[in-house]
Amino acid sequence: MLNYDVPLYRPPSEAHSLIFQVTLGCSFNECSFCDMYRSKEYSKRSWEEIKGEINMMADHLPDTRRVFLADGDALNLDTEFMVKIVKYIREKFQNVERISCYAMPMNILKKTYDELKEMNKAGLDMLYLGIESGSDTVLKKVTKGAIAKTIVKSVNKAKAAGYVMSCMIILGLGGRTYSREHIKGTAEVISACSPNYVGALTLYLENGIKQEFLDKFNEPFVRINDEESLEELHDLIEQIDTKDEIVFRANHGSNAYTVKGTLPHDRQAMIKRIDWMKQHPEIMRPQGLRGF
Repeated sequence: MLNYDVPLYRPPSEAHSLIFQVTLGCSFNECSFCDMYRSKEYSKRSWEEIKGEINMMADHLPDTRRVFLADGDALNLDTEFMVKIVKYIREKFQNVERISCYAMPMNILKKTYDELKEMNKAGLDMLYLGIESGSDTVLKKVTKGAIAKTIVKSVNKAKAAGYVMSCMIILGLGGRTYSREHIKGTAEVISACSPNYVGALTLYLENGIKQEFLDKFNEPFVRINDEESLEELHDLIEQIDTKDEIVFRANHGSNAYTVKGTLPHDRQAMIKRIDWMKQHPEIMRPQGLRGF
Protein backbone atom coordinates (compact mmCIF):
# COMPACT_ATOMS: atom_id res chain seq x y z
CA MET A 1 0.00 0.00 0.00
CA LEU A 2 0.98 3.66 -0.05
CA ASN A 3 4.00 4.66 2.02
CA TYR A 4 2.96 8.14 3.11
CA ASP A 5 5.46 10.79 4.15
CA VAL A 6 3.98 11.72 7.53
CA PRO A 7 2.48 13.81 8.94
CA LEU A 8 -0.35 13.64 6.43
CA TYR A 9 -3.30 16.01 6.57
CA ARG A 10 -6.58 16.30 4.67
CA PRO A 11 -9.84 18.21 5.17
CA PRO A 12 -12.48 16.48 7.32
CA SER A 13 -14.73 16.05 4.29
CA GLU A 14 -11.99 14.00 2.58
CA ALA A 15 -12.02 11.35 5.33
CA HIS A 16 -12.96 8.60 2.88
CA SER A 17 -10.90 9.85 -0.06
CA LEU A 18 -7.89 8.18 -1.60
CA ILE A 19 -4.91 10.47 -0.99
CA PHE A 20 -1.93 10.91 -3.28
CA GLN A 21 0.97 13.06 -2.06
CA VAL A 22 1.97 14.94 -5.19
CA THR A 23 3.91 17.49 -3.15
CA LEU A 24 5.45 17.27 0.29
CA GLY A 25 5.05 20.06 2.82
CA CYS A 26 4.07 23.66 2.07
CA SER A 27 6.03 26.13 -0.06
CA PHE A 28 4.99 29.06 2.17
CA ASN A 29 4.96 27.41 5.60
CA GLU A 30 4.99 30.69 7.58
CA CYS A 31 1.45 30.98 8.98
CA SER A 32 2.11 31.32 12.69
CA PHE A 33 -1.03 29.40 13.72
CA CYS A 34 -0.19 26.32 11.65
CA ASP A 35 2.43 23.67 12.35
CA MET A 36 1.12 21.05 9.95
CA TYR A 37 4.23 20.94 7.76
CA ARG A 38 6.95 22.44 9.96
CA SER A 39 8.78 19.11 10.04
CA LYS A 40 9.04 18.95 6.24
CA GLU A 41 10.99 20.73 3.55
CA TYR A 42 8.78 21.53 0.59
CA SER A 43 9.35 19.42 -2.50
CA LYS A 44 7.56 18.23 -5.62
CA ARG A 45 7.33 14.51 -6.22
CA SER A 46 8.42 13.03 -9.52
CA TRP A 47 6.07 11.74 -12.19
CA GLU A 48 7.53 8.26 -11.80
CA GLU A 49 6.65 8.19 -8.08
CA ILE A 50 3.16 9.58 -8.57
CA LYS A 51 2.36 7.39 -11.58
CA GLY A 52 3.56 4.29 -9.75
CA GLU A 53 1.30 5.00 -6.77
CA ILE A 54 -1.70 5.71 -9.00
CA ASN A 55 -1.16 2.42 -10.84
CA MET A 56 -0.83 0.50 -7.60
CA MET A 57 -3.97 1.91 -6.05
CA ALA A 58 -5.95 1.50 -9.27
CA ASP A 59 -5.36 -2.23 -8.81
CA HIS A 60 -6.25 -2.22 -5.10
CA LEU A 61 -9.12 0.32 -5.05
CA PRO A 62 -10.50 0.48 -8.61
CA ASP A 63 -13.90 1.81 -7.45
CA THR A 64 -12.45 4.91 -5.77
CA ARG A 65 -14.83 7.86 -6.06
CA ARG A 66 -12.91 10.68 -4.40
CA VAL A 67 -9.25 11.62 -4.58
CA PHE A 68 -7.41 14.27 -2.56
CA LEU A 69 -4.02 15.57 -3.69
CA ALA A 70 -1.73 16.33 -0.75
CA ASP A 71 0.28 17.83 0.88
CA GLY A 72 -0.57 21.45 1.63
CA ASP A 73 0.49 22.98 -1.65
CA ALA A 74 -0.42 20.76 -4.60
CA LEU A 75 -1.69 23.71 -6.61
CA ASN A 76 1.84 25.09 -6.61
CA LEU A 77 2.70 22.48 -9.25
CA ASP A 78 3.15 23.60 -12.84
CA THR A 79 -0.17 23.59 -14.66
CA GLU A 80 1.03 21.09 -17.27
CA PHE A 81 2.16 18.67 -14.56
CA MET A 82 -1.09 18.99 -12.60
CA VAL A 83 -3.12 18.36 -15.76
CA LYS A 84 -1.02 15.26 -16.44
CA ILE A 85 -1.66 13.92 -12.93
CA VAL A 86 -5.39 14.64 -12.92
CA LYS A 87 -5.96 13.17 -16.39
CA TYR A 88 -4.10 10.01 -15.42
CA ILE A 89 -6.16 9.61 -12.25
CA ARG A 90 -9.33 9.99 -14.31
CA GLU A 91 -8.02 7.41 -16.77
CA LYS A 92 -7.13 4.83 -14.11
CA PHE A 93 -10.15 5.35 -11.84
CA GLN A 94 -13.24 5.27 -14.01
CA ASN A 95 -15.65 5.99 -11.14
CA VAL A 96 -13.95 9.08 -9.72
CA GLU A 97 -16.49 11.79 -8.94
CA ARG A 98 -14.20 14.41 -7.42
CA ILE A 99 -10.53 15.36 -7.29
CA SER A 100 -9.53 18.10 -4.87
CA CYS A 101 -6.56 19.74 -3.15
CA TYR A 102 -5.59 22.57 -0.82
CA ALA A 103 -4.90 25.98 -2.35
CA MET A 104 -3.48 29.26 -1.08
CA PRO A 105 -4.61 32.62 -2.49
CA MET A 106 -1.14 33.10 -3.98
CA ASN A 107 -1.40 29.73 -5.79
CA ILE A 108 -4.59 30.80 -7.54
CA LEU A 109 -3.42 34.32 -8.33
CA LYS A 110 -0.17 33.06 -9.86
CA LYS A 111 -2.13 30.97 -12.33
CA THR A 112 -3.77 32.58 -15.34
CA TYR A 113 -7.49 32.12 -15.80
CA ASP A 114 -6.76 29.83 -18.75
CA GLU A 115 -4.44 27.69 -16.61
CA LEU A 116 -7.06 27.34 -13.89
CA LYS A 117 -9.66 26.48 -16.51
CA GLU A 118 -7.37 23.89 -18.11
CA MET A 119 -6.84 22.09 -14.79
CA ASN A 120 -10.56 22.19 -14.06
CA LYS A 121 -11.48 20.78 -17.48
CA ALA A 122 -8.90 18.02 -16.93
CA GLY A 123 -10.79 17.01 -13.80
CA LEU A 124 -9.57 19.01 -10.78
CA ASP A 125 -12.94 19.90 -9.27
CA MET A 126 -12.59 21.40 -5.82
CA LEU A 127 -10.17 23.63 -3.91
CA TYR A 128 -9.87 24.07 -0.15
CA LEU A 129 -8.67 27.55 0.77
CA GLY A 130 -7.99 29.05 4.17
CA ILE A 131 -9.50 32.51 4.54
CA GLU A 132 -8.73 32.42 8.29
CA SER A 133 -9.70 36.09 8.77
CA GLY A 134 -10.99 39.03 6.78
CA SER A 135 -9.11 41.56 8.91
CA ASP A 136 -5.89 42.75 7.30
CA THR A 137 -4.56 43.54 10.76
CA VAL A 138 -5.09 39.97 11.94
CA LEU A 139 -3.85 38.47 8.67
CA LYS A 140 -0.60 40.41 9.00
CA LYS A 141 -0.15 39.48 12.65
CA VAL A 142 -0.50 35.75 11.90
CA THR A 143 1.75 35.95 8.80
CA LYS A 144 -0.94 34.65 6.45
CA GLY A 145 0.77 35.90 3.30
CA ALA A 146 -2.47 37.41 1.97
CA ILE A 147 -4.82 40.30 2.63
CA ALA A 148 -8.60 40.42 2.42
CA LYS A 149 -8.58 41.87 -1.09
CA THR A 150 -6.37 39.13 -2.52
CA ILE A 151 -8.36 36.41 -0.76
CA VAL A 152 -11.60 37.66 -2.33
CA LYS A 153 -9.92 37.98 -5.72
CA SER A 154 -8.52 34.45 -5.57
CA VAL A 155 -11.80 32.80 -4.55
CA ASN A 156 -13.77 34.64 -7.21
CA LYS A 157 -11.15 33.81 -9.84
CA ALA A 158 -11.29 30.11 -9.01
CA LYS A 159 -15.09 30.06 -8.97
CA ALA A 160 -15.18 31.75 -12.38
CA ALA A 161 -12.88 29.01 -13.69
CA GLY A 162 -15.36 26.36 -12.56
CA TYR A 163 -14.07 25.24 -9.15
CA VAL A 164 -16.15 24.37 -6.13
CA MET A 165 -14.61 26.40 -3.30
CA SER A 166 -14.50 25.25 0.31
CA CYS A 167 -13.07 27.89 2.64
CA MET A 168 -12.04 27.85 6.28
CA ILE A 169 -12.11 30.61 8.88
CA ILE A 170 -10.72 30.51 12.41
CA LEU A 171 -12.75 31.78 15.34
CA GLY A 172 -10.63 33.52 17.95
CA LEU A 173 -7.73 34.21 15.59
CA GLY A 174 -7.66 37.87 16.55
CA GLY A 175 -7.90 37.21 20.26
CA ARG A 176 -10.09 39.36 22.44
CA THR A 177 -8.52 42.62 21.21
CA TYR A 178 -9.40 42.18 17.54
CA SER A 179 -12.49 40.01 17.91
CA ARG A 180 -14.99 42.44 16.42
CA GLU A 181 -12.65 43.52 13.63
CA HIS A 182 -11.85 39.89 12.86
CA ILE A 183 -15.49 38.85 12.55
CA LYS A 184 -16.61 41.96 10.69
CA GLY A 185 -13.85 41.61 8.12
CA THR A 186 -14.37 37.87 7.78
CA ALA A 187 -18.10 38.33 7.13
CA GLU A 188 -17.25 40.94 4.49
CA VAL A 189 -14.81 38.63 2.72
CA ILE A 190 -17.28 35.73 2.70
CA SER A 191 -20.03 38.04 1.47
CA ALA A 192 -17.80 39.31 -1.34
CA CYS A 193 -16.93 35.88 -2.74
CA SER A 194 -19.65 33.49 -1.48
CA PRO A 195 -17.68 30.22 -1.33
CA ASN A 196 -19.74 27.09 -1.89
CA TYR A 197 -18.74 25.85 1.56
CA VAL A 198 -17.50 27.65 4.66
CA GLY A 199 -16.08 25.83 7.67
CA ALA A 200 -15.54 27.60 10.98
CA LEU A 201 -12.70 26.25 13.14
CA THR A 202 -11.55 27.54 16.53
CA LEU A 203 -7.97 28.61 17.21
CA TYR A 204 -6.04 25.78 18.81
CA LEU A 205 -2.33 26.32 19.41
CA GLU A 206 -0.17 23.23 19.53
CA ASN A 207 2.60 23.42 22.13
CA GLY A 208 5.30 23.41 19.47
CA ILE A 209 3.98 26.54 17.79
CA LYS A 210 2.29 28.45 20.60
CA GLN A 211 5.27 30.67 21.47
CA GLU A 212 5.98 31.51 17.84
CA PHE A 213 2.37 32.58 17.37
CA LEU A 214 2.49 34.80 20.47
CA ASP A 215 5.85 36.32 19.44
CA LYS A 216 4.72 37.12 15.91
CA PHE A 217 1.49 38.65 17.16
CA ASN A 218 3.79 41.29 18.67
CA GLU A 219 1.42 42.36 21.46
CA PRO A 220 -0.37 40.68 24.35
CA PHE A 221 -2.73 38.05 23.01
CA VAL A 222 -5.77 37.18 25.13
CA ARG A 223 -7.53 34.06 23.93
CA ILE A 224 -11.32 34.17 23.78
CA ASN A 225 -13.26 31.68 25.87
CA ASP A 226 -16.03 29.33 24.73
CA GLU A 227 -18.77 31.88 25.37
CA GLU A 228 -16.93 34.51 23.35
CA SER A 229 -16.35 31.99 20.59
CA LEU A 230 -20.10 31.48 20.40
CA GLU A 231 -20.54 35.25 20.20
CA GLU A 232 -18.10 35.39 17.28
CA LEU A 233 -19.97 32.58 15.56
CA HIS A 234 -23.30 34.33 16.14
CA ASP A 235 -22.03 37.63 14.76
CA LEU A 236 -20.36 36.00 11.76
CA ILE A 237 -23.53 34.18 10.70
CA GLU A 238 -25.59 37.31 11.29
CA GLN A 239 -23.30 39.55 9.23
CA ILE A 240 -22.68 37.36 6.18
CA ASP A 241 -24.65 38.96 3.35
CA THR A 242 -25.16 36.65 0.39
CA LYS A 243 -27.85 35.70 -2.08
CA ASP A 244 -25.90 32.61 -3.13
CA GLU A 245 -26.19 29.41 -1.14
CA ILE A 246 -23.30 28.79 1.24
CA VAL A 247 -23.15 25.50 3.11
CA PHE A 248 -21.93 26.60 6.52
CA ARG A 249 -20.40 24.22 9.05
CA ALA A 250 -18.99 24.82 12.53
CA ASN A 251 -18.54 21.18 13.47
CA HIS A 252 -14.76 20.82 13.37
CA GLY A 253 -12.95 18.98 16.14
CA SER A 254 -11.47 22.27 17.37
CA ASN A 255 -14.90 23.72 18.17
CA ALA A 256 -16.63 23.55 21.52
CA TYR A 257 -20.04 23.49 19.85
CA THR A 258 -21.60 22.27 16.61
CA VAL A 259 -23.65 24.50 14.32
CA LYS A 260 -24.56 23.83 10.71
CA GLY A 261 -26.92 25.02 8.03
CA THR A 262 -27.14 26.69 4.64
CA LEU A 263 -27.01 30.45 4.26
CA PRO A 264 -29.02 32.54 3.82
CA HIS A 265 -31.95 30.14 4.32
CA ASP A 266 -30.92 28.74 7.72
CA ARG A 267 -29.50 31.94 9.20
CA GLN A 268 -32.16 32.44 11.86
CA ALA A 269 -32.28 28.75 12.77
CA MET A 270 -28.50 28.72 13.34
CA ILE A 271 -28.65 31.91 15.39
CA LYS A 272 -31.48 30.44 17.44
CA ARG A 273 -29.41 27.31 18.11
CA ILE A 274 -26.45 29.43 19.21
CA ASP A 275 -28.68 31.35 21.61
CA TRP A 276 -29.87 28.02 23.01
CA MET A 277 -26.32 26.72 23.38
CA LYS A 278 -25.36 29.78 25.40
CA GLN A 279 -27.80 28.52 28.00
CA HIS A 280 -26.50 24.94 27.87
CA PRO A 281 -22.72 24.92 28.34
CA GLU A 282 -22.93 21.31 29.47
CA ILE A 283 -23.11 20.18 25.83
CA MET A 284 -19.71 21.61 24.91
CA ARG A 285 -16.92 19.33 23.70
CA PRO A 286 -14.35 18.80 26.48
CA GLN A 287 -11.03 20.63 26.02
CA GLY A 288 -9.13 17.36 25.88
CA LEU A 289 -11.07 16.25 22.83
CA ARG A 290 -10.42 19.37 20.75
CA GLY A 291 -7.70 19.96 18.22
CA PHE A 292 -6.88 21.18 14.73
